[in-house]
Amino acid sequence: MRIVFAGTPDPAVASLRRLIDSPDHEVVGVITRPDAESGRGRKVLRSPVGTLADEAGIEVITPRRLSEPDAVASLTDWAPDCCAVVAYGALVPKALLDLPRHGWINLHFSLLPAWRGAAPVQAAIAAGDEITGASTFQIEAGLDTGPVFGTLTERIRPTDTSGDLLDRLAEHGSHLLVSTLDGIERGELVGLSQPTDGVSFAPKIDVADARVRWDRPAHIVDRQIRSATPAPGSWTELGEVRLKIGPVTTTDGEPLPAGALAVSKKSVLVGTGSAPVRLSTVQPPGKKPMAAADWARGAHLASGAVLS
Repeated sequence: MRIVFAGTPDPAVASLRRLIDSPDHEVVGVITRPDAESGRGRKVLRSPVGTLADEAGIEVITPRRLSEPDAVASLTDWAPDCCAVVAYGALVPKALLDLPRHGWINLHFSLLPAWRGAAPVQAAIAAGDEITGASTFQIEAGLDTGPVFGTLTERIRPTDTSGDLLDRLAEHGSHLLVSTLDGIERGELVGLSQPTDGVSFAPKIDVADARVRWDRPAHIVDRQIRSATPAPGSWTELGEVRLKIGPVTTTDGEPLPAGALAVSKKSVLVGTGSAPVRLSTVQPPGKKPMAAADWARGAHLASGAVLS
């Protein structure tokens, strides 16, 4: 099939690469989000998907909206049989849904209808789910509501961050996407309507959502931090200084007041709404992440200091 691929961040790269390597499909064009400033130098960088497409010699467009006349013209000229979507980051206008004869097929990182929305992996970890997965479905006007073609399951490990889990789902999901397109081309796959039970939503996590609530039970603090790692990054404050916090380890130690630190030569414990948790890494402003004990020693912290 002639495929147009729409995607932007690293988790979409595995799928694009697998489609490029597929002998049964031709990627005739790529749609990705506009180049954006990144890093301290605020350099304008191509998206990971755009970079791979450039290397492969595939035409790339970067519209702010797919409804822009130039974007519609490019899609029309490419004449795709199907558009494959992985973490593109923008809505497909209803007027374009029927442009490819097989429509737009989305690889979504949850077992639909669970965790519809922008942050399904983060939501699954924060909720304490033990199993998640990925689904391929037909995009329609509703939010992740279209008929499902295929799924895979993935166990959530006790120490998984959203980055860890997303890496595995992106790789395994790339196989699912290609096999779905294979089945559609052969006429062997028909999408099944999603059940009305089990619907849940996973809106985008912003920086404010990633602030650690030390008054919650330890297992909830652990999930919250892992779900926001690496992005947008969990954080807390010591006085007026904002600190990024890496994943923590739950303990069975004696309770401490919420946010209170217990500092030793080798570890830093923080009080929660139940048992303390052990910090792994801390990143002060303008510095690289460091071991929590090294941070406490350099900051001359003693037990009794409180994270807010």
